[in-house]
Amino acid sequence: MAARSKARKRALDILFASELRSEDPVEALERAIAAGEGPTNPYTATLVRGVVEHRERIDEVLSTYSKSWTLGRMPAVDRNVLRIGVFELLWGDDDVPQSVAVSEAMHLVQDLSTDESPTFVNGLLGSVMRDRATLV
Repeated sequence: MAARSKARKRALDILFASELRSEDPVEALERAIAAGEGPTNPYTATLVRGVVEHRERIDEVLSTYSKSWTLGRMPAVDRNVLRIGVFELLWGDDDVPQSVAVSEAMHLVQDLSTDESPTFVNGLLGSVMRDRATLV
């Protein structure tokens, strides 16, 4: 698995666990770093901090583009993968092609969520990618 793919998976782990525990993801990230538990790839920290920094706007975009699915109704894995995906599409590094960000999000939900999740994630992030210029 490529380094950025591992970083996305680790960021998902932190965001997902933090949501379940009702704790701040950045505090969970800092605690893991202080305990020597990682992340070893700085991109994980970039993703976690970026999602937290832009969370309000990310959730607004997700609510707008997820037809008839509220954030609370989405599986927690999908919701957090989508947050990472939207962050990468709207505020991510220029060296990560948008199609790669979408593909990586699909791979995460393909491995970790429901059978319908890859189609849902692909459609939603594809729409965000299409409208990116008006969303930033």
